[in-house]
Amino acid sequence: MNVLPTAHLRDLASSVGFDLVGFARAEPIPPDFLMEWVAAGYAADMDWMGERAAERLDVSLLLPGAKTVISFANNYWRDDAETVDSPIARYARGRDYHSTLRDRMKAFRKALNVMYPGLGSYGGVDSGPLMEKVWAARAGLGYVGKNGCFITEPYGSWVLLATLVVDAEVDDYGNGPAADRCGACRRCLMSCPTGALVGNGRVDARACLSYQTIENREQQVPEAFRFKFDNLIFGCDICQQVCPLNRRPVFAEHPRFAPRAVAELGVRELAGLTVEQYEHLIPGTALARARYDGLRRNAVYALGVAKQADAKSLLEKLCGDSSELVRTAAQWALLQLDP
Repeated sequence: MNVLPTAHLRDLASSVGFDLVGFARAEPIPPDFLMEWVAAGYAADMDWMGERAAERLDVSLLLPGAKTVISFANNYWRDDAETVDSPIARYARGRDYHSTLRDRMKAFRKALNVMYPGLGSYGGVDSGPLMEKVWAARAGLGYVGKNGCFITEPYGSWVLLATLVVDAEVDDYGNGPAADRCGACRRCLMSCPTGALVGNGRVDARACLSYQTIENREQQVPEAFRFKFDNLIFGCDICQQVCPLNRRPVFAEHPRFAPRAVAELGVRELAGLTVEQYEHLIPGTALARARYDGLRRNAVYALGVAKQADAKSLLEKLCGDSSELVRTAAQWALLQLDP
């Protein structure tokens, strides 16, 4: 296989819609950071983070003969007036980013296969055993900040990542990892409402509101964390909002990042979603990850935290809901309304 020209690959990545692209040699990742994080229990019940660890650390186990890892990033920041008070994290307000980035990677790979027949590749978008932030850092796109988010110079941390491993070398691997620009700043660490940021770019998922609102969808959230559901029901942007490196966000023009109708709903409307409304509004968005009962449970917690007296009738109704998850949350939320 010939050496691939990075200038051409950059043009191709831009043509299919990626904002940033970089290249790194497919060398094994030292195991300490991942294995220590898992051993500390920071993965909560996300067992897949520890499973297939060998493949996470060595991409040649995913693609024999791997030579290069290509990292892509897309800016997703939007500030649409109709969703300014949305309780949904910014990345989840539009179309499911997995679909958007997969479509772009599919177009990239298709073009590569035409130009370089026989080229082997393995790709992923926030799924599978690929350590996307590590590879994006090695490729020079940015670095992992103290809040565990991937921070780029042009777009701050408002980015989504995709990764492609190929069995060919490229003609320019760039200058390697970008400089860490966090310095002595601790705003994200001090602002995390649950103390989930434990330093050195590590996040304790057990305390992270993104984990609790998305991955923990079949159990009640620990009570201490429920009180932090202040207009927050899916994901959490607090550590990004306070970051000085996000002071000059760039508006993501592509319509796939435009908010969908569900992002215009408030906490009360989301708590009272019917099955029919859910099936109309949620498919094709990242919110499907939380599932119907998990999403409503989160919204019910937020109603309790808001102490909205006019939500009492809805909460009383939900105390008889068919879902125990929602019933229990509604009973708790009603207790918060009492003076």
